Amino acid sequence: MPKRGPENAILYGRLMMRKFINESTGHPYNKVEFVRDDKGKPILANKLNCPQINYNVSHQGDFTVLAGAEGDLLLGVDVVKVEYPKAKNLSEYFRIMSRTFSWQEWETIKNSGSDKNQLGMFCRHWCLKESYLKAVGVGISVNLQDVCFKINTNKLMKNCIVNDTEVYFKGEKLEWEFQEMLLDDQHYVAVALNSKNNPKIVFEEIKFDDVMKNAIPLLKNDVEY
Repeated sequence: MPKRGPENAILYGRLMMRKFINESTGHPYNKVEFVRDDKGKPILANKLNCPQINYNVSHQGDFTVLAGAEGDLLLGVDVVKVEYPKAKNLSEYFRIMSRTFSWQEWETIKNSGSDKNQLGMFCRHWCLKESYLKAVGVGISVNLQDVCFKINTNKLMKNCIVNDTEVYFKGEKLEWEFQEMLLDDQHYVAVALNSKNNPKIVFEEIKFDDVMKNAIPLLKNDVEY
């Protein structure tokens, strides 16, 4: 999870995916190839002779994040920066975004207290919803009000995983786990997993040098610049 400027977001994400696959599977760094599936998600172009791995990347604000795991499971990650909407007051912004959440979710958001707390709870719900939609691969084409989250722990903290949030689809509770935490005072992160009792792994901030450790150039030495 490196901190970065917005211009480096895609580059950092690709480098982190390559690093994760190389270190998780032992597959040569410079032989890892990506393509996009029919939903636009980056996937491995070549099948690896190793346990199945799943990974997902997200970027917003000051961070690019990657979550990954071994096994046959669905996994999605999202990071959201808490920012006041430009040129709109909060009530008007919530009105414009009214179809984003169910009435139960809006009740939780609007009962959170101050404008700052309401905006934080709004962003937290958005982060949860995006992580789930990325895991199932449907994007925002689904009716967002059909996916409803119930928050059981109101406050998130840095370096501490909360995993008791529940999700319902059209009123039916789903057996998913959501691991949430704060990266800092302005950034929420959520990992969606379609299984329970997963190891709680706190996000670790790494520097660009860490991302590039053991990297191998992808271009031949004789390429002219």
